[in-house]
Amino acid sequence: MLASFLQFLFSGVTVGATYALAALGFSIIYNASGVINFAQGEFIMLGGMATVVLLGLGLPLPLAIAAAVAATALVGVLVEKLAIEPAKDAEVVTLIIITIGASLVIRGLVQVIWGKGAHALPAFSGETPIQVLGATLLPQSLWVLGVTLVVCVLLAWFFNRTLAGKAMLATSHNKLAAQLVGIPTQRILMASFALAGALGAVGGILIAPITSTSYDVGIMLGLKGFVAATLGGLGSGAGAIVGGLLLGIVEAMTAGYISSAYKDAVPFVLILAVLFFMPRGLFGAKVTERV
Repeated sequence: MLASFLQFLFSGVTVGATYALAALGFSIIYNASGVINFAQGEFIMLGGMATVVLLGLGLPLPLAIAAAVAATALVGVLVEKLAIEPAKDAEVVTLIIITIGASLVIRGLVQVIWGKGAHALPAFSGETPIQVLGATLLPQSLWVLGVTLVVCVLLAWFFNRTLAGKAMLATSHNKLAAQLVGIPTQRILMASFALAGALGAVGGILIAPITSTSYDVGIMLGLKGFVAATLGGLGSGAGAIVGGLLLGIVEAMTAGYISSAYKDAVPFVLILAVLFFMPRGLFGAKVTERV
């Protein structure tokens, strides 16, 4: 019984860390622009697919990973420059629809260029499972958790200790005030898309050795990242991490104890419950209005 519980827990935390990285991407862009970027799932897919392609060209794994993350960050910048910036004065709903269109374009291009087949990356440090109280833990799961932890620490340092990070935070709190004190908010928005692209790529690369990757893998991962971001409180970094981990654990427990047929339905049932009882999520800002 304990072994089964630990097995489901390990699985849930592993995939939940990937959801957390996706949710962080949603939160960063939402803070900078108020836009919910539904192309975030394609950033996850691009990270894994680009790494597979670069490995096939003969690049060593570390270099392939670095190049894939940089390329995906560049795609994020292109989405902002070519799709968001020309429509910057449009309504938020219009901008959200634009990001959906951008995701369809990216997915279609990847399908045409690299095909519909599924691809897998080699595990970073072997595939010999680690035994923990009767449950098995893949070494790749430790990579997922470790890298996610490092990313969270680096993001905390970036936002609290660097000028660019503080400028991004200032833009998220009050865009007009940030412009008045000389912060280039347009560049901040571009940087937020690049950062979200890099975070998505990291998540896609980490999970590819476990679940494989294909042109359409970003659809569900992106939607679940959005659910995790909303669950934690859209715009909250801590909420994105907690929401992602919680979503992954609940999903794994449902698949293990009830049925795997309901696994993909759980996030959407969960988001309906959260929106009904806690519309701003677990860590969402409390807003008061004077009447």
